Amino acid sequence: MPQDNPEYFLVDKRVLPEVFIKVMEVKQRLNTGESTSVNEAVRKTGLSRSAYYKYKDSVLPFYEAASGKKVTLLLSVENFQGILSEIIRTIAESRANILTINQNIPINGLADISISIETVSMYGTVDDIINDISKLAGVRKCMILSRE
Repeated sequence: MPQDNPEYFLVDKRVLPEVFIKVMEVKQRLNTGESTSVNEAVRKTGLSRSAYYKYKDSVLPFYEAASGKKVTLLLSVENFQGILSEIIRTIAESRANILTINQNIPINGLADISISIETVSMYGTVDDIINDISKLAGVRKCMILSRE
């Protein structure tokens, strides 16, 4: 795959060859800190180092596929003190970089918030952040609005 003009496809994980799934598993182990080195991660995954290095730059999760690696989350939250700071803390713990935060005035006790994040140096996945935010008290909805 030429590096100067990459072309991407969205493919269902279930039809991918096992090597690509294992490359993603190695990347996840490294990103979450479950493994501290590539050697350890490939050993635990059952993948050869050469296969990992061959495909590591070509196999990306959907949220990372775009060049900007930016994701905008849309949240609906109850209007109580400290909820936005809890959401920001949760995102900060994942090491995602917050680019923008927009919060609407609460109506009927609920406020809509959009938060744009950059995922380049993030631990885990965007789905992990969504799950963690969704567990916070007062968060009614958390979903991906856009990906860049």
